Amino acid sequence: MVLNETSILSRRNLLRWAVTSLAFCGFGKQAALAMARLRTAAEARELFIGTAVAADALRRDSSFKEAILAECSSLTPELSMKWAAAEPSRGRLELTDMDEIADFARFNGLAVYGHALLWHGSIPHWAEVMLREAPDWQHVRNHIATVMPRYGDVVRYWDVVNEPIDTGHREDGLRDSPFLRAFGSSYIERSLHDARVFSPRGRLMINEYGLEYDNQVERDRRYLFLKLIERLRSKNVPLDGIGLQAHLDLRKGTVFQNAIKEFLQEIEGFGLEVVVTELDVKEADYAASAEQRDTTVADETRRYLETVLDHANVKGVTTWGLSDRYSWLRVTDEELGAYKGAWKDGSGPGLNRGLPLDAMFMPKRMHAAMASTLAD
Repeated sequence: MVLNETSILSRRNLLRWAVTSLAFCGFGKQAALAMARLRTAAEARELFIGTAVAADALRRDSSFKEAILAECSSLTPELSMKWAAAEPSRGRLELTDMDEIADFARFNGLAVYGHALLWHGSIPHWAEVMLREAPDWQHVRNHIATVMPRYGDVVRYWDVVNEPIDTGHREDGLRDSPFLRAFGSSYIERSLHDARVFSPRGRLMINEYGLEYDNQVERDRRYLFLKLIERLRSKNVPLDGIGLQAHLDLRKGTVFQNAIKEFLQEIEGFGLEVVVTELDVKEADYAASAEQRDTTVADETRRYLETVLDHANVKGVTTWGLSDRYSWLRVTDEELGAYKGAWKDGSGPGLNRGLPLDAMFMPKRMHAAMASTLAD
């Protein structure tokens, strides 16, 4: 169904009405927003909403599956599509986990976000040796040619290159990766051209992290990322959008809304789409109460999404995990050491609370913040 502006506004007004009605009936606004499914809120805004998943969690945790089906319209494989997982030894494919994620998505009418084809952090050992000793682009092309057609029916967006920028080393800002050392800066162009061959209608993306805060490294990364995009556009390289990882970090302060706005205006000027690809929040104060911690996480999420969702070229939001039970963010021993004596009852801080659902899959304030921002 094609939605016109009036029908989209009507769906968003319906969501607002539902939240208001629940609040009026005694649930309270926070509780009402927690009850509003993220998928419902996102679809009212014509966005997709997703989460990163691992096949083993899907396989063994029925509560996790139920939460995904209630809240999400898209799945991102955490590791299963990356080269080291997909082809651990030369010519031997290991795509069982990725097939399982794709089949789950197909059966339940979900999309898959294709993450990620080229990433310096996931190169199989045999390919590292090849890239170092006898670089052969055909091996890279074979990986792209294997993955993209296999999942092209369920994947619309592809992170073709993940994290190509690294500040403080090269004038062009490119990361000193095995791909760069083997093929030079043209590896990004070559991978995007090959990706277009094997996915003529897919949306080809470059995904990057560390673009949210007011510090020198992130100011430089925003600038260098834009310069890379400018170079690619000037050469008519097939690029349809960018991914903003959005690993928010309260230890850095609060997100720099003006810089994010200016950055996204530049992206809009290039005619590119935007997807928030890996949203979560690293906490800074584990000694606070759970309610205070959840409020701080929710406020940071709201600040970020309010800024990003103000741009019409944003197409979706994905969290890097749906529940704190499966968060990659850990409370480290070093962090615990900074809070000696904080938990006199011997309890401890528990998990990092930077995802929409808690460890029991109950919605937290971050969930309400996301639903509220989507409904605005």
